[in-house]
Amino acid sequence: MDTIRGREQRTSWILLLPALLLLLFVYAYPIGRAFWLSLFTENLGTELKPVFSGFANYARMAGDGRFWQSFWTTTIFTSASVFFELLLGMAIALVLNQKFLGRGLVRTTAILPWALPTALIGLAWAWIFNDQFGVVNDILLRLGLIKTGINWLGDPTLAMMAVIFADVWKTTPFISILLLAGLQSISPDLYEAHSIDGATPWQNFTRITLPLLLPQILIALLFRFAQAFGIFDLIAVMTGGGPGGATEVVSLYIYSTVMRYLDFGYGAALVVVTFLLLILAVAIASFLLTRSRAKTSGLA
Repeated sequence: MDTIRGREQRTSWILLLPALLLLLFVYAYPIGRAFWLSLFTENLGTELKPVFSGFANYARMAGDGRFWQSFWTTTIFTSASVFFELLLGMAIALVLNQKFLGRGLVRTTAILPWALPTALIGLAWAWIFNDQFGVVNDILLRLGLIKTGINWLGDPTLAMMAVIFADVWKTTPFISILLLAGLQSISPDLYEAHSIDGATPWQNFTRITLPLLLPQILIALLFRFAQAFGIFDLIAVMTGGGPGGATEVVSLYIYSTVMRYLDFGYGAALVVVTFLLLILAVAIASFLLTRSRAKTSGLA
């Protein structure tokens, strides 16, 4: 028995080896290379050769006000986007889980915003929020809600609202599809038994749907947090980080540091710190996911 089990384990490791090597090459090596590069002062604008400086780049980051401002902007963008995407995604998933005529067609078309290229979506929303030719101002003017066009992308607060709105519009279908898959795995018998006991639809939602859907919710939040925290193309196309750095997220700051100022050592340090923050978020989400699975298995 032990021999057979040992052979199965060796076979499983052999089958996993190509995937592990691919992950090592695609993820581990770039991060390790970035960490090594972050230990050097390498700026093509001032230094011809890299100079080993230890953790000087990380010490510089601690006093970099622009980095902390971009980090705060990223936090606001990520929190707001994920929050509204979860609310809207849950509502859409509940609707798509009902039986109605043309449900298959609606489910198919609901994923289209997510399938479209992000850069193209950013360009479209930049024109929609244009202060002179945008559709938003045109609708508000026709309704008499405003007298002159609003410079949506020229005001710091409005620009942040605009990029959040665009991101929510694009990525809400992704969350709704994930939650819809979770809803379809819940047995209708649970709702019928609960309704026989006199439960209201709200009680069904809070006592059956939410607890059993919690693993899918955490998985969706995990994916969206990682994607929103590393957002680049949508904001780069819509605002370029402006006005006045109001929408400059960490990824845009890293891009400017490396590509505009040619400061590769400091840019690598920014990459490493951002990666560690994402790993911390993933660890927390994994812990919560494990606990939720334990609770749902106990309910089952």
